[in-house]
Formats: sequence, structure tokens, C-alpha cells
Amino acid sequence: MNPRIRKLVGMVAILLFLVLYVSAAVAIADHLPRHPAVSLIYFAIVGVAWGLPLFPLMSWMNREPKPKD
Repeated sequence: MNPRIRKLVGMVAILLFLVLYVSAAVAIADHLPRHPAVSLIYFAIVGVAWGLPLFPLMSWMNREPKPKD
């Protein structure tokens, strides 16, 4: 696949994932107890965890194309 197309597909996938992730995180946060410590821990974990599923996608986006024989 052309690297430019791969980066475009990856960018759209990242944006879609982030919209869904943030929506789910906020919806789940509405059901948590209203305590500052709970909110701090929850949003600290959720704020870091969004990157984990994106690492494989980002490495795929930035992979060098295979040389043609």
C-alpha cells in the first residue's frame, strides 16, 4: 500500500477511535462515585490508556514499504 494512503487510513482510524474512546470514557465516568480521588484515579488511567491500542496502528502507518524485487 502506498505510504501516503496508509497514513491517511491510519489518521482516520485514530480520529474515529479517539471520538469513540472519549465518548465511552465520559459515559463510564458518569456512573462512578462522585469523589475527587475516584475521578483522579479514573481519569489518570483513562488518560494514559488511550495510547496502548494505537501503538500497533502507528507502527503500521510508519512502516517502510517493502522494496520491489
